[in-house]
Amino acid sequence: MPATPHQGHVVVAPDKFKGTLEAAEAAARIAAGIRRAAPGTEVRELPVADGGEGTLAAALAAGFARVPAKVAGPTGLPVDAALAVRGSTAVVELAQASGLARLPGGRTAPLAAGSYGVGQLIGRAIGLGAERIVLGLGGSACTDGGAGMVQALGVSLLDGDGTELPPGGAALRRLQRIDPGSLANLPAGVEIVVACDVDNPLLGPRGAAAVYGPQKGADGGDLAVLEEGLTRFADVVGAVVGREVRDAPGAGAAGGVGFAALALLGATMRPGIELLLDLLGFDEAVRGARLVVTGEGCLDAQTLHGKAPAGVAAAAARAGVRVAAVAGRVELSERELRSAGFAAAYALSELGEHPGDGLTRAGELAEVAGERLAAAFLRR
Repeated sequence: MPATPHQGHVVVAPDKFKGTLEAAEAAARIAAGIRRAAPGTEVRELPVADGGEGTLAAALAAGFARVPAKVAGPTGLPVDAALAVRGSTAVVELAQASGLARLPGGRTAPLAAGSYGVGQLIGRAIGLGAERIVLGLGGSACTDGGAGMVQALGVSLLDGDGTELPPGGAALRRLQRIDPGSLANLPAGVEIVVACDVDNPLLGPRGAAAVYGPQKGADGGDLAVLEEGLTRFADVVGAVVGREVRDAPGAGAAGGVGFAALALLGATMRPGIELLLDLLGFDEAVRGARLVVTGEGCLDAQTLHGKAPAGVAAAAARAGVRVAAVAGRVELSERELRSAGFAAAYALSELGEHPGDGLTRAGELAEVAGERLAAAFLRR
């Protein structure tokens, strides 16, 4: 007699498998394997993100409405972007406007790339009546300290001649004066919450330029220029707002966009995965569940420091629900997996017949992983 599935649903909540599966596709494939191996089991798909790339997609999968917007890309050329809206809450993903993937031809512009489009998306959200804006940082192509973002919202950044600065972190070296302009007229009561999974300050050896500049094409000389520009920006902003946030955890996120959000937009900052799980209704979804399945491209040491699967595991543990993981590769030891709350982890790289199958057959193997974990957890 075939086994009868136990009561209790399954929540499938993976992040994207970078380069192979978007989070929603990973969730759908794993869920398909579970349903095939454990017929009758209710499976709820809840793709997640940690505040970086994929944040918008996670919000849309959770029922937010997509609002298209044409904005400036990192080099100023227009790009087709979007934000997500539900009720009075809007989700803005920096990578939609100023991400590396938005660079024309993939050519980096470390000194000139800016965040103007991010400010345009925030402005669009405010125009739609949003009272709470979740700003997801990650994947930035720029190191401008968020200067472009606040310029798009009405702030004037002026040189010694009173001329508006052009985009990019290099130009900030010439900054002499800030005029808040129409930023001061933004609707009162609009709350901006930054979803961020890094704690870097704006400046110094752990700062925006030193740590993330090379990922955006900056070499040694460029890094010195960017550091000088960000330092000047921090000095002038500090004098205007009367407080220092350059050393605040997360100020260096996304090329310093975290800094401008904190200093000039009055934003608060929360760990990305915690904020996104709240936004997506994870606690409600996991209530009464028998199992939670999460995952990402690679379970490694970084996973344990604020990445989505660790956040999902922690939230599931608080609800008293077991967690299994599916990943392209698993580089954590059994002890590390158990310490992080994972009852088991399935690596696509070990489920294929040939090396590389985990990349070329990721969707198919994610279904196999779903079947395997269903057999292990749902037929007892």
